[in-house]
Amino acid sequence: MAQTLVRRLLTAGLIAAMIVGLTLAATVRIDRRAGAPDASPAAGAAGAAEAPAATLSGSIDRLQRHLRDQPRDAAAWASLGLAYVERARLTADPSYYPKAAAVLDRSAGLRPDGNDAAHAGRAALAAARHDFPAALAEADRSLAVNPYGQRALAVRVDALVELGRYREAEAAVRHADATKPGIPVFTRFAYVHELHGRTGEARRVLELAAGSATDPADVAYVRTQLGELAWNRGDARAAGREFAAALRADPTDLGALDGRARVRYATGDTAGAIRDGRDLVTRSPLPGRLTWFGELLESQGRADEAAKQYAVARAWSALAQANGVTPDLETALFETGHGDRAAALRAARAEWARRRSVHVADALAWALHANGRDEEALGYARKAAATGYRNAAFLYHRGMIERSLGKRPEARRDLAAALRLNPRFSPLDAPRAKAALAGLGGAR
Repeated sequence: MAQTLVRRLLTAGLIAAMIVGLTLAATVRIDRRAGAPDASPAAGAAGAAEAPAATLSGSIDRLQRHLRDQPRDAAAWASLGLAYVERARLTADPSYYPKAAAVLDRSAGLRPDGNDAAHAGRAALAAARHDFPAALAEADRSLAVNPYGQRALAVRVDALVELGRYREAEAAVRHADATKPGIPVFTRFAYVHELHGRTGEARRVLELAAGSATDPADVAYVRTQLGELAWNRGDARAAGREFAAALRADPTDLGALDGRARVRYATGDTAGAIRDGRDLVTRSPLPGRLTWFGELLESQGRADEAAKQYAVARAWSALAQANGVTPDLETALFETGHGDRAAALRAARAEWARRRSVHVADALAWALHANGRDEEALGYARKAAATGYRNAAFLYHRGMIERSLGKRPEARRDLAAALRLNPRFSPLDAPRAKAALAGLGGAR
């Protein structure tokens, strides 16, 4: 019954109104932000820069009209399927995923052999639903027909990254760069560099991508990734400049708005951060964004308002699951901090059984810690650092686990490292890291 209610809220277009009511009446491609898996590289796995909502809506309308006249156009059905995947991402409405599956099946039925577009569309859909083995298999099927398909090349990289198969991902992105270079490949190349701790090389690749970008959506996309890279290394002002450049290029870019909200919080403009956070979750009520906004409100003593954002995040996860998404990573991260810790651990273990990425390792470590299983947790926290990826939240989690185990020097080291890397990495956890470090005698 609850799931039916959630479905009605979203499919009727009412969840945005619900969030507006919560936030106003109560005063809620590649975004690599830790703690926001709904916006991971695979969330935009169609392989192109984010499309503005108005442009996408017009494209869908044109495709639908065309298909009424030409219902046997397999390529057009594949394009419509991809457009539905992108609309789901832009609107945070996962009810578009079954629609995408249906029209992609229609395309495949009309052209069962040699239909690289249908396979690429299915790859993007599988990635959006967090079914990364299926995404990889469909991308490979597409590339067997068309080895130069940029969309399939990009999704293949995403799938390998999300599965934690990083050596293969690096080989795949180098192959993609040699085969079909472009903005989608450049941004993924940069992310692979960052995952291996090569942030200077990541920045160099993104700067080259920025120099080649001409379309406003491409400019915004690349500048947003540069902003995320700066944010992750704790340079809030540089991040702010990049997010501002992205929004000048495309004022509708949600990733840049998300980044600007965090920068405003980090630089002391809490009122501006709340305005941006409210705008963001009204337009894109994804659980990572709702959770961050709720935590911002909670950090300001507005616990009742925060609880309403968390309720909407739970509602989204229920609807996502009903529409074929596997939200176990989101569930693990959210429930560890804001709900049922046993459910968090079940979800994290289920996700680890499917894929072995650093983000899943960190989520499992944190869920184990929340359930008092710190010896086991520390092993997964170390796995999260195995590639050389530097992330303030990961370091904070490991430091708190070490603190619980009585490993005081290690805890001091990692908590201090988290705060050096990004002193405002979270509205709630950064202050907790500072307090824990002070209790350990400070950095040494």
